[in-house]
Amino acid sequence: MGWSRLMGRGRPRGWSRSRGWSRPIGWGRPAGRSRLSGWPRQAGPGLALLTIIASVAACSGGSSAPSSPASGAAATASPVPSIPAAAGPANLQQQYERVVARVLPSVVQITTSEGLGSGVVFDAKGDIVTNAHVVGSAKNVRVRLPSASKTLAARVLGVFAPDDLAVIRVQNPPAALRPATFAKSSAVRVGEIVLAMGNPLGLTGTVTDGIVSATGRTVSEGQGGSAVLISTIQTSAPINPGNSGGALVSLAGQVVGIPTLAASDPQMGGAAVGIGFAIPSDTVTSIAPQLIATGTVTNSGRAALGVTVETVANSSGQPAGVGVVSVKPGGPAAQAGIRAGDVILAVNGQPTDSVNALQSVLATLKPGDQVRVRVSRDGSQRTVTATLGTLTS
Repeated sequence: MGWSRLMGRGRPRGWSRSRGWSRPIGWGRPAGRSRLSGWPRQAGPGLALLTIIASVAACSGGSSAPSSPASGAAATASPVPSIPAAAGPANLQQQYERVVARVLPSVVQITTSEGLGSGVVFDAKGDIVTNAHVVGSAKNVRVRLPSASKTLAARVLGVFAPDDLAVIRVQNPPAALRPATFAKSSAVRVGEIVLAMGNPLGLTGTVTDGIVSATGRTVSEGQGGSAVLISTIQTSAPINPGNSGGALVSLAGQVVGIPTLAASDPQMGGAAVGIGFAIPSDTVTSIAPQLIATGTVTNSGRAALGVTVETVANSSGQPAGVGVVSVKPGGPAAQAGIRAGDVILAVNGQPTDSVNALQSVLATLKPGDQVRVRVSRDGSQRTVTATLGTLTS
């Protein structure tokens, strides 16, 4: 089983292929090499296949979460209250209807030159949060509100590929722009009913339902060196290409996550129904304000080694380690004595035969943690101790 990103490609003609990660802001590098802790850039379109790396029960997430439910409309005088829970079949249906009426106007369609996806209105200034892979390398995109026939021009404020998040801003935002309310995702419970809202296959304003299947999932693209997402919410709510960047919503009418990945089964030649993943709202409410303020992320809450790396192969062509292309001056690796040309073989005793493997190990760690890094240099091996830094844009 694998996983595929949910970016739609053009109009609804069935399943579509997904884009690779956009180029991170900052460091230039050859295609296929990754930055700091190994975040890659894929050379072109392709179906992203993913595998579960671990279930991190007590993971701190991709950020330091706010202590109370957050909202993009938090700056307004009267934030929208959550919808009280209802009991009984009839009341449950009414609850669904109220939640859809409340949240769906906050979910927009985003169109680029390469495809379409979804976004969630974050604040009244016209800021919209979506996935990094939805905007790709675009600087300007088009946005359509659920109740509008015309699209609006928007520009990309910032992208943070490690958490697959981006923020765009609508130029001259209309009064009809309605910010969503973001919940505290650390309070989400397994079994909780959720609704997925977005624009799957170009079908605007689509709503599906399911439950929270698991929390704290770490998922990673399984081919080459690709991004590792931590603390994701697994859901059974059906999500499809075009749902990327949309909203995973509780019955309280609050956004608990941003759908980003869905399962695919190569043996069946299609989707594995009922297995999808969303970026938790705690990550969104930490990363999005940083992108809005400066277009970059300086406090991701994620560990970094401070190297640019690539997977190296042995004589049989099999992955055999992570080659260090460059070292960030003054960073964790540099202070530990790691040099360009070294090959990282293991971290804390866990083999790192590929960029993906290195990322998977780092995803379980936090900034400030001390790690033992085994490296090969000029045919000999040594182990050094490094104090991890923070992954930034």
